[in-house]
Amino acid sequence: MNFAASPHCAPGCKPVSVIVNAGAGSGHDEAGAVELRALLQAAGLDAEVTMAAGGAELVAAARRACQDGARLVVAGGGDGSINAVASQLLADDTPSGIRFGVLPLGTLNHFAKDLGIPLDLEGAIRTLATGEPARVDVGEVNGRVFLNNSSLGLYPDIVRDREKQQRRLGRGKWPAALWATLAALRRYPFLSMRLEVDGARLARRSPFVFIGNNAYTMQGLAIGARERLDAGLLSLYVAQRPTRLGLLRLALDALRGRLGGSRDVDVLHAAAFEIDTHRARLHVATDGEVTIMAPPLRYRSRPGALEVMVPRRGAP
Repeated sequence: MNFAASPHCAPGCKPVSVIVNAGAGSGHDEAGAVELRALLQAAGLDAEVTMAAGGAELVAAARRACQDGARLVVAGGGDGSINAVASQLLADDTPSGIRFGVLPLGTLNHFAKDLGIPLDLEGAIRTLATGEPARVDVGEVNGRVFLNNSSLGLYPDIVRDREKQQRRLGRGKWPAALWATLAALRRYPFLSMRLEVDGARLARRSPFVFIGNNAYTMQGLAIGARERLDAGLLSLYVAQRPTRLGLLRLALDALRGRLGGSRDVDVLHAAAFEIDTHRARLHVATDGEVTIMAPPLRYRSRPGALEVMVPRRGAP
């Protein structure tokens, strides 16, 4: 696909802006940037490549690219990095008509997988050059966007503890995550909440709440993939059992692939809903990044809000 320069393009601005989290996955140094520029050029893309050191630089580079007139803004990194860049395309003051591209350079790459974007670099770049645009939904909670999911309870606690161990103890991501998970299960904190969904009010007490952008399948111990990202709804999964025995039963149901129908999990689908608690603030995870928010948490789907380059239908 030919991305011509915008008539409003600032001097020196290229029509394609590629913003890479230099710390994503196994890391991406200047040598990697040189290789990336060569691959983009070989694919016929006139692109500017920016290597960003962390979230603040990702956001600043994405905002600059949007305001300068780029026609395609591409995020390279994991799901958190993808979210940081995409959020700037969805800002109120961002010019319309900018398309979004993904280079899945992280560890899990859920968003790319669910859209069928190749996980190898050359395949992902080929999608940018020869793919087609598709409009996908995004989720939002109190003004903060998520492409994959949001969660409350155990998961934000685990993420905060993992990051603390990485900083203070120098542990790797996965060993730190294991220790953080064991610590969270020992504490096993519960969140008492009130839900308002489609006019109905529900009271729940749960150690874990998961909100997906569209509906997830249940596979093994994990919530799995999404068959579509354009149904205009959110999925809400609330774990119900207040005991560790209940947690064990929940895990066994998940192993059998029956979590979606488990009596230990409430599953609801809606375009919008509200979660309130007596707490003055909550730790809320969005695409793996944890922020503090003041309840009530107002969740909503934004149908077709993001135009993403995906593989052309029927392409090999």
